[in-house]
Amino acid sequence: MVLFLLVVIVAIVLGIIGAVAKGLLYLLVIGAVLLVADLVLVGVRWSRRTGR
Repeated sequence: MVLFLLVVIVAIVLGIIGAVAKGLLYLLVIGAVLLVADLVLVGVRWSRRTGR
């Protein structure tokens, strides 16, 4: 769970930097992709846990 929160914080920080800094829009995209990937990973882990 700590890893999930750390990755979410990193994704938010990258998104903020990408949105604010001129020319660093790719950081916003990386942050969004990282956030979506992290949410999918947690969803898969959670569905495995409830399936047992």
